[in-house]
Amino acid sequence: MKLEALGEFGLIRRILPHFPSPPEGQVGIGDDCAVLRQGNGEVLLVSTDLLLENSHFLLDRMRPEDLGYKALAVNLSDIAAMGGRPTGALLSLGLPKGLEVEWLDGFFAGMKELVESAGCPLLGGDTTRSRGGMVINVAVLGVARADEVKLRSGARPGDVIAVTGVLGDSGGGLNLLLEDLPREQADRKRLVEAHVRPRPHLEEGMWLGKRAEVGGMMDVSDGIDSDLRRMMEQAGVGMRVDLDRLPVSEELVRVSGSLGWNVRDLAATAGEDYCLVCTVAEGGFSKVAADFEARFGRRLTAIGRVEEGGELGYRWRGWDTQLAVHGFDHFRENGS
Repeated sequence: MKLEALGEFGLIRRILPHFPSPPEGQVGIGDDCAVLRQGNGEVLLVSTDLLLENSHFLLDRMRPEDLGYKALAVNLSDIAAMGGRPTGALLSLGLPKGLEVEWLDGFFAGMKELVESAGCPLLGGDTTRSRGGMVINVAVLGVARADEVKLRSGARPGDVIAVTGVLGDSGGGLNLLLEDLPREQADRKRLVEAHVRPRPHLEEGMWLGKRAEVGGMMDVSDGIDSDLRRMMEQAGVGMRVDLDRLPVSEELVRVSGSLGWNVRDLAATAGEDYCLVCTVAEGGFSKVAADFEARFGRRLTAIGRVEEGGELGYRWRGWDTQLAVHGFDHFRENGS
């Protein structure tokens, strides 16, 4: 069997039997972060992500400042997904021959912006020469109260599924970059900015972590379609999503209309928005949503329900439907 046929989910399931389960009270493979007990009512959160040139980023279409910022942002988003606070980061770089030192200066300047605003110091790492493209690996550390950590497995039948931001903007920005389309117009600039400078929802994650009504949580990195399937697998539940309730920006609607993109497919499958998706007990959702809006000035948007069983279904204006494409999978050629 080829890896392409196995897919990312299949690969993870194939890895698991080779290693013992973590000790009680700790969380290993299968969530946004590893969770390690500290014995003082807190847990240590650890996550790492690998970014490869021409797979995760286009070196010739991103400013070095943006790439430095994004490399840290996507990892901080994992800490946010667990309800944690970041405490430090490690950076390893595989750098190709001929890279200009001034490019590296820009990369570190962009990363420094987020290091300072998120209170997450760079603690060390490693460098080496890459004989192919650029390789960036960031590992992040964080802390959370043990009773406030949110896991993917916390979703329960009857819960409301909700997101902390709009969906699809990053995918629209990526499309503009991939197709090398003009990007000077304000709406298009906004979409590209969403792709190259995603904001990790750290404050939102810590706030939701303190709410007992919130069950499961994760960040939206590979698209709602893929990410909800991960949550379903860990929680042993099914889900149903209302595509007409997915929150999308006016900018994405306008650009999609002018270029013939399917807005709902982008919102459900494009990924890299790095907002949070969570499940909230049905009876507590109205209160949590009202408090969220009062705290952050925008909606916690309900997009569906957790159900019994193990299927992910979609509705459009009350009618069952299907997606034309599916969320991102690192090992399948078409991302389906």
